[in-house]
Amino acid sequence: MSDPKIHIGIDATTWSNDRGFGRFTREFVTALAARDSGFRYTLVFDQPPSPYWPIPDGIDVVTAATGKGLNEAAVGDSSRSAKYLWTMGRLVRRMKFDVFFFPAVYSYFPLLSRVPCVTCFHDTTAERIPHLLFPKKINHRLWQVKTWLAKQQITRAMTVSQTSADDMVSYLKIPREKIDVVTEAADPIFRPIKDAEVRRRARMAHGIPDEAELLVYVGGMNAHKNILGLLQALPRVVRARPNVHLAIIGSTSGKGFWDNVPELKEFVQANPPLDKHVHFPGYVPDAELVELFASTAALVFPSLWEGFGLPAVEAMSCGVPVLSSNRGSLPEVVGDAGIYYDPEDISAIEDTILRFFSDTALRDQITAAALTRAAGFSWDKAAELGEVCFRRCYNDASGGVR
Repeated sequence: MSDPKIHIGIDATTWSNDRGFGRFTREFVTALAARDSGFRYTLVFDQPPSPYWPIPDGIDVVTAATGKGLNEAAVGDSSRSAKYLWTMGRLVRRMKFDVFFFPAVYSYFPLLSRVPCVTCFHDTTAERIPHLLFPKKINHRLWQVKTWLAKQQITRAMTVSQTSADDMVSYLKIPREKIDVVTEAADPIFRPIKDAEVRRRARMAHGIPDEAELLVYVGGMNAHKNILGLLQALPRVVRARPNVHLAIIGSTSGKGFWDNVPELKEFVQANPPLDKHVHFPGYVPDAELVELFASTAALVFPSLWEGFGLPAVEAMSCGVPVLSSNRGSLPEVVGDAGIYYDPEDISAIEDTILRFFSDTALRDQITAAALTRAAGFSWDKAAELGEVCFRRCYNDASGGVR
């Protein structure tokens, strides 16, 4: 008789989040569900799941009645209530999971039991540059308390890059032997498109001229993403190459994390002709983003720190190279499909963009490398590594071997 499957409870409060945490949770769980390796999974929601983000077959669901969900209660300078935290913790205790998994420390809540726990710490940006992430000192302090509590409850820690694993040792003081590294990958929808009409239509939808030499930024609008630094480099670039345009893809609603969207838009308006060269399409669904990537010269990624950098892999999967910051995990992820610069050196950003457009051989070289580099990442590999982490957690806590 075979052993019963190890039952993994998964915090699903980020499931409908349109940022990196939500995407990681959905893609990772979907890949786990596609495997049959001795585990079963239950998603724990704080609100009934939205039909917009379907649940994979074979995954169970339980929902707590918390009132507000995470996406309403923990954004900007707000935080979740004690009742919310108690309700979620009580539900997990009642379910008696073999292992409980938080896909992001961002959504951690105290577990009211001794269930073995895995928490994914995606990066240490909040520890490195807190003044760029938190609007008030109290928000930073609450983050520190939450992170400390999460560390006390972990049996094992997970992260998404070797860079972040090293940072967790240095900044969070988590022993390296307790850390398991998984990976991330692009959704299969991200692939090269050669259809000229698709390219033309995508540009027209966002007001981008046919003749534009198009750069694209994709991601959050927070200050640590250093979009302002990129914008400060553009005047010289546009003077040298008048056809360069930049599309900044990401939510400008202000409903998510603390961002500096007003500052970005003010800079563009105050520095003509940037107002005619910089576009803010807002949040763009993946299907539309793929079409825009089809006529994109390069992704620009000027971030001051990243724990992985999924937009880079998505762009590379479409055959788009990356003009990348040399900080954090980005060199580890982008490899030979990018050109690197110091993100705090405006002249370096300018020079990198101009070099990319003027050096045809270099441009062709990194463009050719993009698809090969992207092929090294897969969600199935992430799920395989995740199962290793879950099994280690179970064995560490039980003293057995499964």
